[in-house]
Amino acid sequence: MSAGAGTRSGLNNQRSIVNRLSAENVTLAYDQRVIAEKLSVEIPDNSFTVIVGPNACGKSTLLRALSRMLKPSQGRVLLDGEVIQSMPAKQVARTLGLLPQSSIAPDGITVADLVGRGRYPHQGLLRQWSTEDERVVQESMAQTGVAELADRYVDELSGGQRQRVWIAMALAQQTPLLLLDEPTTYLDIQHQIDVLDLCAELHEEQGRTLVAVLHDLNHAARYATHLIALRGGEVIAEGAPNDIVTSELVEEVFGLRCQVIDDPETGTPLVVPAARKARGRGAAEPEKVAAEAS
Repeated sequence: MSAGAGTRSGLNNQRSIVNRLSAENVTLAYDQRVIAEKLSVEIPDNSFTVIVGPNACGKSTLLRALSRMLKPSQGRVLLDGEVIQSMPAKQVARTLGLLPQSSIAPDGITVADLVGRGRYPHQGLLRQWSTEDERVVQESMAQTGVAELADRYVDELSGGQRQRVWIAMALAQQTPLLLLDEPTTYLDIQHQIDVLDLCAELHEEQGRTLVAVLHDLNHAARYATHLIALRGGEVIAEGAPNDIVTSELVEEVFGLRCQVIDDPETGTPLVVPAARKARGRGAAEPEKVAAEAS
């Protein structure tokens, strides 16, 4: 199947209003540099949605807008039917958690203390640190494999260890929606799979809605229940990976000639890039045709 009708961004104007998180006709920009115009997306409830696309296509920018980190210059982002920018920060933080692409820990903070900061949205004048908070922190560290690092300083850890600590903090926030910007950054292949397995468990067993930006299209196709493919700030296709991931779509979005086969482990789409020589021949063919026509 090609990435044709039924998956195109032109259908964005016909969206429902039942899902908890959506963007409506947003224009996203940094100063005067526009990244996306009139972009609409809706995150299906209880989905594991993954946003993919080439570098600088607007993936992380869209995630920042959905998480209230970037205010659209036009349009609006809705959370539970309210404009997210108008909601109190603590209310948003109890509903939506974010793992940003680059995070910097305060100097001299331990792993346990940093993960504990994920409980901040649940604190208040009448509710201070509790045994429940402690239980959640310990559970979050265990889930991400950093429990044995609890007393270590974060700035002593490797990049991969720090990434898992930040994920633990996001889990400790216990939000029904969790947004992750490149959560497998700095991780070796084993820990990449561990993190994505954990995300799948949060989605399947706890019913959380996850939205992640991933660079690895095969990981995205394996784990996502809903895929959004961006190019140039525009939704090119969206839907279940089995419905939209084709060689035509990969070439349109990424400019890569490939075959798409069934993953022998999961049956999900597996992108196999064309060999270098085959890609070279493909690039040379238009030039040959043009020369012969002249």
